[in-house]
Amino acid sequence: MPSSPSSSQSRAAVAVFTRDLRVHDNPVLAAAAASSGGEVVPLFVLDGGILPRISPTRRRFLEESLADLDAGLRRLGGRLVLRSGDVVAEVCRVAHEVDAVEVHMAADVTAYAHERQDALAAALRAQGAELHLHDQVHTIQPPGDLRPNDRDHFSVFTPYWRRWAEIPLRPPATAPHLSVPDIAGQELPVPADGESAGGLHGGLHGGETEGRKRAKQWLDKTVDEYEDIHDDLAADATSKLSPYLHFGCVSATELAARAGRDHPGSGAEAFLRQLCWRDFHHQVLSARPDAPHTDLRPRGSWRDDPDALAAWSEGRTGIPIVDAGMRQLAAEGWMHNRARLITASFLTKTLGIDWRAGAAHFAHHLLDADVANNVLNWQWVAGTGMDTRPNRVLNPLRQAARYDPAGEYVRRYVPELADVADAGQVHEPWRLGESALKERDYPASIVEVGGGKVGKRVDEPGEALF
Repeated sequence: MPSSPSSSQSRAAVAVFTRDLRVHDNPVLAAAAASSGGEVVPLFVLDGGILPRISPTRRRFLEESLADLDAGLRRLGGRLVLRSGDVVAEVCRVAHEVDAVEVHMAADVTAYAHERQDALAAALRAQGAELHLHDQVHTIQPPGDLRPNDRDHFSVFTPYWRRWAEIPLRPPATAPHLSVPDIAGQELPVPADGESAGGLHGGLHGGETEGRKRAKQWLDKTVDEYEDIHDDLAADATSKLSPYLHFGCVSATELAARAGRDHPGSGAEAFLRQLCWRDFHHQVLSARPDAPHTDLRPRGSWRDDPDALAAWSEGRTGIPIVDAGMRQLAAEGWMHNRARLITASFLTKTLGIDWRAGAAHFAHHLLDADVANNVLNWQWVAGTGMDTRPNRVLNPLRQAARYDPAGEYVRRYVPELADVADAGQVHEPWRLGESALKERDYPASIVEVGGGKVGKRVDEPGEALF
């Protein structure tokens, strides 16, 4: 928590935004304003180490979020100061320019974030300033606070959920009135439209305004039905809040408070479990920073099959439910949570290809490509992570029969099969015959997949929290 502001009451503080691009319930902004009497430099640094690795669709979402953050700050009397380059160097430069002795930033759990935080703290200390890190910004509960008796983190979700559900939520942070000292910043980038950014983007536009609007509409109209409909692929009835959670355009704590307070019932509880999955994965990654590269549960070798990996990436496997999911990802920068589970299981369990290849593909394309959730959900599906049944396989035909029984989801994203009336043939197009597939320019299946009975439901990570 921030120290006493007595030594710096007359000096500006720096509030460094990372993936907390909001003014409502932002402990970083509130603490910076409290420490300086409201004179704050709200700073975002376009990180030269990260930007080249993100897709045009995600960059467009980020640019929209920055523009909306600037608008929100201006309503509070401030503005966003934008810089580009090395985060440590730019934050130190800004702190020096305004003679700030306090810099506030959200703590994060990746190895990259830890390295950046340590380097920034040391660099600021060398110039007479102090870095204050705030834990409950990205997550609801701090990653290292909830622990079992015998180890430093929970490795099974259910006991974590029981403990998590008992802890009171922190009070919301008030959006402060701001005054920004005279300091230069670069022009905000103009967001590209969805088409030129490389996709249809599914109507998901970045920013706190859009995120709060979407959250209100969904909580008011849909959350009570969430437990029953969140796996229905064709209904497309999940909240689609994951990109806004990833970029911090909405507060996970505020969502949990509203869902728990205003919507007692199984639907809201199911949604709260998904918010808890986010915290669960963050506490695992905090304890195991090697998780993005190392199997948490060792297993045998993976197959090296570039052609199969390419077919999966392009949505040309010949298994329509898999192809539909991968094409939704390419078109929108988003994928339904059930489709994520199906496509991930197909790559790792059916094709036997390393989960790291799939995680990298998702990380590039997804708007919500959070390291903790993406990597640890991939490990969960691959059987190398926290799944208590590591050998489970999600058979794509059984999944299609249960979660897209009429074939509507497949027809939406696989136009080659849009006019096939029979749902069975939509999901098993080889029943149409080889010549019909050639006429439609739809590929033959790259692997034989049997059908069979649909298995029972299990407690799985979902709500697009990959």
